[in-house]
Amino acid sequence: MENLPQVMQPIYEGKAKRLWETEDSDTLRMEFKNDATAFNGEKKASFESKGRLNNSISTLIYRYLETVGVPTHFVKQLDDTNVIVKRVDILMVEVIVRNVSAGSFCKRTGVEEGKAFSQPIIEFSYKSDELGDPLINDDYIREMQLATPEDLVHLRESALKVNEILSGLFAEVGLKLVDFKLEFGRLKSDSSVIVLADEISPDGCRLWDLKTGEKMDKDRFRRDLGNVMEAYEEVLGRLKERLGGE
Repeated sequence: MENLPQVMQPIYEGKAKRLWETEDSDTLRMEFKNDATAFNGEKKASFESKGRLNNSISTLIYRYLETVGVPTHFVKQLDDTNVIVKRVDILMVEVIVRNVSAGSFCKRTGVEEGKAFSQPIIEFSYKSDELGDPLINDDYIREMQLATPEDLVHLRESALKVNEILSGLFAEVGLKLVDFKLEFGRLKSDSSVIVLADEISPDGCRLWDLKTGEKMDKDRFRRDLGNVMEAYEEVLGRLKERLGGE
């Protein structure tokens, strides 16, 4: 790892990460925090290793995605809790991919948890903590001018490609990718280019052990199942064994 670049000023703080300016106007430093939240911030806690684990997991995944042709904002890892990322304008449309019924899908539909879908379900939500990230559709997105129809085609195709890649990767390490959330952004250096942004970690993915069905993600925190960081550590260990890494 290398020394942190000179810090200019913080520009954003969310529930799980901070963004800092750097000397390079085209990049930011993204810091992973130890804070954990659930239910739109109603439940909160802090875990000593959470920032380190999510940083390591997301770094492994983003490096892998880059090698298989998925453009991301990732540049390099700096230390246990910091990475350098390309500066992007985040699209206010979050993309949720569902392979198996779980979470809010079950609450909305009454479908029992664990039903495998015949093909992945794509959902869009409006990125707004104040409104609780409500579900929106193509018509909402058009009228709210959140993205163009061409952007939505790109988001769907990219999300399905990432789903196929990660479903295979996680299956190789004995995990089922149940569902996950993705964020995308336009590069500041070239607004015509949309890349995968934010993070991919057990905070934003549901991962079940293929043999035992044990939950290996933030549902352990949401449902008070205990051993939250132990599950994250296990996910990291399996990915390291498959992908390498420190």
